[in-house]
Amino acid sequence: MALGFGSGLSPFWPGTVGSLLGFPLFYLVSQLPEISQWLLYAVLFVIGVWICQKTGDALGKQDHGAIVWDEIWAMAVTLMFAPANVVWWLVAFALFRFFDILKPWPVAWADRRIHNGFGVMFDDALAAGYAIIVLLALQRFIQVI
Repeated sequence: MALGFGSGLSPFWPGTVGSLLGFPLFYLVSQLPEISQWLLYAVLFVIGVWICQKTGDALGKQDHGAIVWDEIWAMAVTLMFAPANVVWWLVAFALFRFFDILKPWPVAWADRRIHNGFGVMFDDALAAGYAIIVLLALQRFIQVI
């Protein structure tokens, strides 16, 4: 699960490949009532902390590049804020990957300072937060024009 069911083993851009699995996770979770979605994502975050910690320990590196559950989870959460169409989903994907790779403050700070499974999950949660803010701003801007 931490390796994204094998997607984290991709020789090219494992974080990006892993992020693609956020789409089916989002689809499955989106079938639930909204409060259940939020609760499930909270539970999946906590499970993610545990599995990322265990996998990092087993691999000998806390934030090993093959660990992509953090990207899967964060991408699915980001998609919750995108209108239900392919264009917005692609924008959400691009924004999340942009902020996950660029790591603006405090994402980079969290990536360097907060360790273990929580740190692995938290910096991606912050990157998702940036993506969500921009998504919402773009939606508002498009409504205005």
